[in-house]
Amino acid sequence: MRRDVRQLPAEAGVYRFRDETGKVLYIGRARNLRRRVQSYWNHLGDRPQLARMVRRIARVEGVWCDSEHEAAWLERNLLEHSKPRWNRTEGGAEVVGYIRFDDGSKPGLRFEHTVSGTAPHFGPYLGGLRIRQAISGLHRVLPLQYTVEGDGSAQEFGRLFGIGPGDRAALARTAIAVLERDPAAVAALRDELVRRRDRAAGELRFEFAAKVQDELAALEWIVAEQKVAWLEPRDADVYGWADGVLVHFQVRGGRMCTWTQRAVSEATARDRVATSPDLWQSFAQRNAELAVRLRDSMSA
Repeated sequence: MRRDVRQLPAEAGVYRFRDETGKVLYIGRARNLRRRVQSYWNHLGDRPQLARMVRRIARVEGVWCDSEHEAAWLERNLLEHSKPRWNRTEGGAEVVGYIRFDDGSKPGLRFEHTVSGTAPHFGPYLGGLRIRQAISGLHRVLPLQYTVEGDGSAQEFGRLFGIGPGDRAALARTAIAVLERDPAAVAALRDELVRRRDRAAGELRFEFAAKVQDELAALEWIVAEQKVAWLEPRDADVYGWADGVLVHFQVRGGRMCTWTQRAVSEATARDRVATSPDLWQSFAQRNAELAVRLRDSMSA
């Protein structure tokens, strides 16, 4: 089994354990799939219940994700759809949230638990603290809240930042571009936060530098690529095939909620793979190839 685990990538993803009958024992996620799954065969003396599960593992399966955020969402979606015996909860512990853009009398970005009204919303994201820290970082560089007309206090702060109501449109466009994951906008915001963090550290303002570092990490979390949870309630069937293995991911209501894999011929798989939306094709193909590597390792 340890030899099989070496086929997993040292990247973010979701793993699944099955017993000899094919029954799913446990679903988990990891920043580093290989290291996390290997840990189940080390130092379990103080966790006898987990050791009992490990003795029943006959097969390891994995999904190689494009980010930790994507892995977190996929784990949550899978567990909400079907919870294996050894998982304690249905879904994850992180709060689901959205970022709302307001352009009215109180312009700026707001954390929201749900989507309501006609204002633009971005997300969904996992982790209430991370969402709020990301908003703080965005406001630090793009202080939309100080572009208010007729508010003396806000206008005074705006003068300190060298901005006014006339800058609102440009700041809003940049904030929206970041939330839409525009690479240039994200890179520019990241660079500015890094500059402010490093300047604070150079001035020995370590507490402030740490706060900006937290905002940087939160920004990376919310702008990371993830294709398994959507604002829109889209449906899709995503297929990938490699060397006799067909993987199938089902997206329903905007959530990728099931993951199956089975042996089929290339002829049988061809039409299904052809129907997969372009967005998910490389994701599905990569994970079909991973399924083959794990299969071949376990049968060697």
